[in-house]
Amino acid sequence: MIGLEGPDDAAVWRLDDSRAIVATTDFFTPVVDDAYDYGAIAATNSLSDIYAMGGTPFLALNIAALPPDLPTEISADILRGGAEKAREAGVVIAGGHTVQDKEPKYGLVALGFVDPRKMLSKGGLKVGDALVLTKPLGFGVTTTALKREQADERDVKEVVSWMARLNKTAGQLAVEFNLRGGTDITGFSLLGHGLEMAEAAGAAMEIEYDKVPFVSCARKYAEKGAFAGGLFDNRSFYGSRVKFIKKLDEPAEMLLFDPQTSGGLLLGVPQENLAAFTKRAKELDQPIWVIGEVKAGKGIQVK
Repeated sequence: MIGLEGPDDAAVWRLDDSRAIVATTDFFTPVVDDAYDYGAIAATNSLSDIYAMGGTPFLALNIAALPPDLPTEISADILRGGAEKAREAGVVIAGGHTVQDKEPKYGLVALGFVDPRKMLSKGGLKVGDALVLTKPLGFGVTTTALKREQADERDVKEVVSWMARLNKTAGQLAVEFNLRGGTDITGFSLLGHGLEMAEAAGAAMEIEYDKVPFVSCARKYAEKGAFAGGLFDNRSFYGSRVKFIKKLDEPAEMLLFDPQTSGGLLLGVPQENLAAFTKRAKELDQPIWVIGEVKAGKGIQVK
């Protein structure tokens, strides 16, 4: 049903009228210093693509590349972090594969089920939909500051708590309200992934900057220039399709191109369902922010 031809988060293979398999994989080098947190974040990130398709993950395989001289307890903590996060998601890790490498890398191959009639996709947005985000932004500048030994411990703790938060409830909420348009915000930033959705749907987005949520330390590290290389790639590749109506200084603008690790879902919610959606999110203790609207046209306008 979904393969190489589209920009979606996972491949989808139909089994029958009511079931399809969702398949995805992701892994990366450490974004934090704590081995357990790194494993938990990597697993959360890998499972996120299943939730972004409206699916429920059930099975995973570890992918690990570990230095031969890495202390055993560190390797164990990485795998334990992933295993415990998978257990929280109701997912069985049924083995996997490891190789030796100079720098640690960890993630999952993840499989899930989805009802093809309720599947989310990047092209599912409709003009008039409200744009809803389920996690704040600013993870990239914070983890970059950490790599440069500029990050405060309190700030790292805040960002880790968000990166290790499963998108499980957000995905279930999307399915409960029969949403069709969704993705998760990861390496291509809010604007990059937003453009993928807009172009797949043949529509445009209007984002209100003042409604976009950021972690408390994001602005501080943006002002210090803690920008990952991927941020500049995002701005270079996507910037020509973004129009800034609101005059922003460079740190504010750059934060919209900030690559996220294990970010939240970006969902299109029909306006007539927004009040009920918001109420239900509160009942489920699922944070949401309404950041804009789907419009007719092309590109993204930031006002």
